[in-house]
Amino acid sequence: MSLVQSIAKNTLVQIIGKAISTLLGLAAVAIMTRHLGVEQFGWYVTATGFLQFVGIFSDFGFTIITAKMLAEPNFDQQKLLNNLFTWRFITAFIFQALAPIIFLFFPYPLEIKIAVAITSFSFFAISINNIFIGYYQAKLQMFTQMSGEVLGRIFLVGGLLFTALANRGFIFAMGVITLASIVYAFYLWLKGPAIKFAIDKEISKVIFQKIWPTAITVILNAFYLQGDRVILPLYVSQTDVGLYGAAYRIIDLAAQVTAMLMGIMMPLVAFAWSRNLQDEFKKRLQNSFDLVMMILMPMMAGIVVLAKPIIALIAGHEFAGSANILRLLSLAIFGLVFGNVFGYIALAINRQKQAVAVYLFTAIFTTAAYFYFIPKYGIWGAAGAAIGAEIFAGLGLLVLVGHYGKFFPKIFTALKILLASAVMGLVVYKIQLMNIFISIIIGAIIYAVMILLFKVISKETLKEIV
Repeated sequence: MSLVQSIAKNTLVQIIGKAISTLLGLAAVAIMTRHLGVEQFGWYVTATGFLQFVGIFSDFGFTIITAKMLAEPNFDQQKLLNNLFTWRFITAFIFQALAPIIFLFFPYPLEIKIAVAITSFSFFAISINNIFIGYYQAKLQMFTQMSGEVLGRIFLVGGLLFTALANRGFIFAMGVITLASIVYAFYLWLKGPAIKFAIDKEISKVIFQKIWPTAITVILNAFYLQGDRVILPLYVSQTDVGLYGAAYRIIDLAAQVTAMLMGIMMPLVAFAWSRNLQDEFKKRLQNSFDLVMMILMPMMAGIVVLAKPIIALIAGHEFAGSANILRLLSLAIFGLVFGNVFGYIALAINRQKQAVAVYLFTAIFTTAAYFYFIPKYGIWGAAGAAIGAEIFAGLGLLVLVGHYGKFFPKIFTALKILLASAVMGLVVYKIQLMNIFISIIIGAIIYAVMILLFKVISKETLKEIV
């Protein structure tokens, strides 16, 4: 099996698995929004927003570091995996144990503080999964990881459905969310390679040498990626937090798709760079950029045009106020393309230290913007600052990678993708069908035709994939 075929196979597995997982995730959101209502969904957003901030803050980049180090021939892979897992376990335990204690000092209702205490176990499990996901990314063996994710989502939807039908409350729903994450983590632990707790001085030294620049960038990312959902509840009602959170749940899907695609491509880019295969490196970098653009740009166009029916379908009519928020936030997807692609590439070419400056300035600028605009403009201030942060960071990383990688991706294909997405969005907007599913199908057909018409993908690439 060729390299492209291996990529295609694992991409197909992830696309199918992520599609199933996404549908189940949307079903979970639909159940929660309808059962909890806007205000209590705001409680959920406040609790999980804080824990997501802590989770990103303490992520340290273990997933991408695991994938990258396992792609390099420097250590025995089992010993390396044992050490990576041990350090991930220790750091996750410390931060997720401290999170509920720190949250006690926030001016929120008791129910939200209890939810943080319960859900911190969920985020601990998610943190542990970082190592397993990185392992399967490096090995291009994503079936097990996707199976575990889908299993966890099935448990989540089933548990939330029981919660709604049995008329259980907010705290019970938080317990279900936590158990679903634990099921996912336990599955990966059982199916993964035999891992032991181990700390090897030499391996640990290299891990810390490689991880500290990434850790700093990830910590800075927490401020501009998650700061709005920590700061916003301090200045607006929980109802507004619920509306904002419902819109952001949909934007988060785009971030997950980008991370999935770059999780596949980054080890290949790192492989080519570490062996000085310049032509191969430039090809993989270009492929990464084009692939993410091709998936996310039609998603952005579709959200702009169909924001109102999307919110009605997923969250219910009680969340109608989220539609315009979603439409505005969709502009952040453009920044996501550049930020995620070139953030991963900066790591692949060992320029995470230089990337710190980009993230530092973005974090300072965005945090200041959040504290200035949110008190004055509420959710609109939060959305505007978030969009600016994504775009600024993305362009900064593009310049960084272009300078050190000696290659800027060609934009001709990207322009064709943007044109195809615009045509799709315009047609869907003009026909204004009542049924959102038919609108999505028509949009997908139009986009596929435009992609083929503009020759975004060559026949040779299609032939090799098939």
